[in-house]
Amino acid sequence: MQFENDSQQSGRLDSPRRRSMIEHNMNNSAKIAELRHSLARYGLPPDRQPIPLGHPQADSVLGGGLRPGALHEVFASGWSASGFAVLLGILAAGAKPFFWVQPDFEALEYGAVSPHGLAELGGDPRQLILVRTRKGDDALSAASDILGCPHVGALLLEIRGQPKALDLVTSRRLSLAAATSGVSVILLRQSAACEPSAALTRWQVASAPSRDDDEDWGNPLFDARLVRHRAGGLGHFLMQWDSENAVFCEAHSGAVAAAPFHRPADPQIARAV
Repeated sequence: MQFENDSQQSGRLDSPRRRSMIEHNMNNSAKIAELRHSLARYGLPPDRQPIPLGHPQADSVLGGGLRPGALHEVFASGWSASGFAVLLGILAAGAKPFFWVQPDFEALEYGAVSPHGLAELGGDPRQLILVRTRKGDDALSAASDILGCPHVGALLLEIRGQPKALDLVTSRRLSLAAATSGVSVILLRQSAACEPSAALTRWQVASAPSRDDDEDWGNPLFDARLVRHRAGGLGHFLMQWDSENAVFCEAHSGAVAAAPFHRPADPQIARAV
């Protein structure tokens, strides 16, 4: 009889045992929500499937490819960095819209994309949406609005120099917005020095010379250094773009040795992180 009374008592919503169970579950839910918020705050994106770049060594260091829903920086060591950033955007966007936000000065100084050129590289010009702004501050504001839409595949944000508006706090906001929406952000830095940021990866990119007997003269060749990776190792790669298959591949002009995982590829860059 006592057992039946206890069972009836525990089955009531207002019973002490049931109230204790509900409070316990609510506390666990609150802790889980707080943990997710902390992960997003510090720039660690949720577990999403990486996007393979096609280059075996680079994909291996990246843990399978470029992480979607994260902030990735590309620092220009030459004029070819814009092309590298666009190609990352093509891969990250997939079949979704690809936004390129570019201030007017950057467009005049470094050039803009050609729809025919994008198609020759394997991209779809119909997916590309160009956004021009007057200043870098306006570009950051436009990027925030774009990241509020989860239907966007990738965002290429081009910023020149060291604007005050693009500080560590702003990069954390971009990283959090990318993690929340799942949109991959490629931050192209022209004529800029490395500064602390919340980016998941940081690349330094320059053009690489092709061999005289290389028949793939139409495929861009990049000297790419992965100088920061919050989730893994670093490396130095010679990456050629395969326009027919729209992926990166190993160049035939010789391999570039990858940097050891336990130290950065460039000590001077490490001090700026």
